[in-house]
Amino acid sequence: MAAKAGDDGQWPARAKINLYLHVTGRRADGYHCLDSLIVFTSLGDTVKVETSDHLALTIDGPFAAGLPVDQNNLVLRAATSLAQAAGIQARARISLHKTLPVAAGLGGGSADAAATLLALRSLWQLAVDDSVLHSLAAGLGADVPVCLTARPSLIGGIGHAVRQAPPLPRFALLLVNPGVAVSTASVFKGLQNPFPPSTPWREGSGEVAALAQTLAERRNDLEAAARRLAPVIGEVIEAVAALPHCRLSRMSGSGATCFGLFDNLAQAASAAAILAAARTDWWVKASAVERLG
Repeated sequence: MAAKAGDDGQWPARAKINLYLHVTGRRADGYHCLDSLIVFTSLGDTVKVETSDHLALTIDGPFAAGLPVDQNNLVLRAATSLAQAAGIQARARISLHKTLPVAAGLGGGSADAAATLLALRSLWQLAVDDSVLHSLAAGLGADVPVCLTARPSLIGGIGHAVRQAPPLPRFALLLVNPGVAVSTASVFKGLQNPFPPSTPWREGSGEVAALAQTLAERRNDLEAAARRLAPVIGEVIEAVAALPHCRLSRMSGSGATCFGLFDNLAQAASAAAILAAARTDWWVKASAVERLG
């Protein structure tokens, strides 16, 4: 894994965006099979780890309220899982700065867990290779493995089959969350059969317009179920689509965060200013896309 801490000792836990998300079937054990193209933004939470004689988690930031600081939090579960795999005591002071909305379709909790695995492997100086870390990540949740690399990826299976995506053109995103938490489990429960077919992702011409056109031929199969739970998602998608220079508007993950695709960060930032002024009750952020192949 190429991710590393910044100069301030904090490990980034970047927001995950599903540019498209197809549900291709359901296994006998109840898990759904997926086909998705994922990118990561410059926005995200941060994780910092320090030596300690016990394991503890503190959380601050604009979206810290109500988050558990016990084993119900994926961060502590990640720490415990890594320590058990290494045969050591889980001892560290973990600080999580939460800037991403919760239950928002951005993979925030999964990104936090992935950053924790990387940070503690470094802090504890463990000889744990990337394949072991990937296995531990898979045991924590479907999105955690892809969050370890935080680069454009194609995912398959139940989310654990991760491969690097073909090179993508440079573009920017506008992220919008209406302040409504959506349960991923409830969204999947609301899916209706049969599942539409999915075809393998093909490379575009390297232009944002071509990327947008190819994405427009695809979809987010979770959107209909999510909109039944949170109808405001449809309002967000329409509002983003109406902004100047927006090439595509879609929901990410299981919602309720939606995104707009723009040619560059200047266009996305201008659109963010327009929407933020009109909807002060929504979380509105423009972002670059990280590590484009």
